[in-house]
Amino acid sequence: MDFLKTLSSRTLLADGAMGTMLHARGVGFDKCFDELNLSNPGAVAEIHREYIEAGAQLVITNTFGANRFKLTKHGLASQTADINRAGVELARRVVTDSARDVLVAGDVGPLGVRIAPFGRVQPDLARAAFAEQISALADAGADLIVIETMTDLYEIKEAIRAARETRALPVVASVTFTRDDRTILGDDPAKVARTLTEAGADVIGVNCSGGPAQLLRILKAMVAAVGADLGVRPSLGVHPSLGVRPSLGVRPSLGVHPSLGVHPSLGVRPSPRVRPYFWVKPNAGWPEQVGGRIMYPADADYFGEYALSFREAGANVVGGCCGTTPAHIASMRRALDSAAAPAPLTAIPLPVEEEALEGAAAESELAQKLAAGKFVVSVEMDPPRGLSTHKLIAGASLLADAGADVINVADSPMARMRMSAWAVCDVVQRRVGVETTLHFPTRGRNLLRVQGDLLAAHALGIRNVFVVMGDPTAIGDYPEAMDNYDLVPSGLIKLIKQGFNVGVDHSGASIGQPTNFFVGAALNLCPPDLANEFKNLTRKAKAGADYFLTQPIYRAEDGEEFLSKYESRHGALNKPVLVGILPLVSVKHANFLNHEVPGISIPDEAIARLEAAGEDAAKVGVELAVELIEKVKPWAQGIYVMPQFHRYDLVAEVVERVKG
Repeated sequence: MDFLKTLSSRTLLADGAMGTMLHARGVGFDKCFDELNLSNPGAVAEIHREYIEAGAQLVITNTFGANRFKLTKHGLASQTADINRAGVELARRVVTDSARDVLVAGDVGPLGVRIAPFGRVQPDLARAAFAEQISALADAGADLIVIETMTDLYEIKEAIRAARETRALPVVASVTFTRDDRTILGDDPAKVARTLTEAGADVIGVNCSGGPAQLLRILKAMVAAVGADLGVRPSLGVHPSLGVRPSLGVRPSLGVHPSLGVHPSLGVRPSPRVRPYFWVKPNAGWPEQVGGRIMYPADADYFGEYALSFREAGANVVGGCCGTTPAHIASMRRALDSAAAPAPLTAIPLPVEEEALEGAAAESELAQKLAAGKFVVSVEMDPPRGLSTHKLIAGASLLADAGADVINVADSPMARMRMSAWAVCDVVQRRVGVETTLHFPTRGRNLLRVQGDLLAAHALGIRNVFVVMGDPTAIGDYPEAMDNYDLVPSGLIKLIKQGFNVGVDHSGASIGQPTNFFVGAALNLCPPDLANEFKNLTRKAKAGADYFLTQPIYRAEDGEEFLSKYESRHGALNKPVLVGILPLVSVKHANFLNHEVPGISIPDEAIARLEAAGEDAAKVGVELAVELIEKVKPWAQGIYVMPQFHRYDLVAEVVERVKG
């Protein structure tokens, strides 16, 4: 059976869930399902056999998680190729034994890691991992490649590219959505459909997500977005105008463009983007946990009814995902084979919220002061560990009276449980009347929460945010707490400055009105790896950072030398720098910082002065801080003071002397 040729004339029925069936046979979710291709091929083969007997015309290999990144977690990275080859070979044996015309699709799932710009894995590494898996699947004889259950358009584009560059096989690209009809990274069906089509997928679609009702709605939106692009589908990457038959096996490496079919050097002008085929494989509804088991509510008959509606809506391949069984597939088979006209099922649209646009938000006071060239003073405060805010308000009042321009509110410093930084910013701004900067760590937040938290901060009147990675939970009160993140600092800066501040979220959807955040980023003036710090600094600046807060220094020449070297290699930074100032309170304090805190080096002269001062060491610490501030003024635009041991009195003295 020729996959793409068949889709032009009829709707194919794919199989249902593999994981659901394996789990029902006693395989725990903590096990590596893909490895069963080697250790228990009989169990996998039996599931393929049941789906074929139910009427499936396409079975998907048990290789969803068989990529190097995911297999590494099970100690199986060295068996990546073996597991994928075995997955295809055992599916092929079952098909042969069935004596039916059934296609074998090589299954490729997400890598299980975040790729840039929202993670640390670079695109070329992600593409290499996909290529390794796809090569093994293709070499073993897969008829097509299915890239499914993706949430990140950056990641799925790398997977499609890897498939196109690796083998001339048809490519299915399928994405999963959350309950609000958006991907977990915020992209809507129309954007997904356009992106997958432009990336060169032959078949695009949706799988997993919710039940049939939701996926019918999403399918219609995807068809509406790209379905108007009519035209003949190129087969296996060969442009139809060349008249080359698919059986010739032309590969991209022989001059055929992987997505349009013709390399520009051949002199044949590529046709406009063509209409893709569509794929839909819903879950059996949203899962529930009942008595320790994962249960899905949608029964087989319900799926049979929706199979007809999927076909009418434009689906060329239908099937099932999580929670579906051979019974669901058999019901869909009976419905598709029936002569009766399909019963129209209505896709219920989500309500659209209308929001009145307000006037543009004013710039923060900090932004205005830095733009005016004023030397600003920012002081850090930690949220309280309990309910009482009395000491917090007293300390903030003292600092404001001394002349602090802005209070920086840390968020769970040292991964210790504390009051929400949003609440503290709100309390300080309302009760004390001084502007705040919200520390906004990316660690511990997924993209949905990041965006919701930004909207909440803006609604509270917070305009300054300081983007940081955040402290790992392993060092704090709850070392077992979730420590994941969807965005690195530069990615969050870009989201704020190039998204929220122009009125759109990550997916490009309107948020009603633009925010007006003034965004700070972290800078280490004494890094162990200068080149790496330069790279991070450049990335943050390009993402749109408005200013930088540095880690504490004790030699003015350290910062001046850093900025001079950066300018010689990358050009002038041209962003305000607020230098970290951490006043010393004793010799013991100085020795601790000097010997146990990475990146801090205190001059011997300063330690000698503290020793000579005896009980007056804290006063000398203030003197040292004031002297340092005077030395950094020629190249810094302000200071970022970090009180130690809640000695706000000492910091207030520093602020008064600097302001005076």
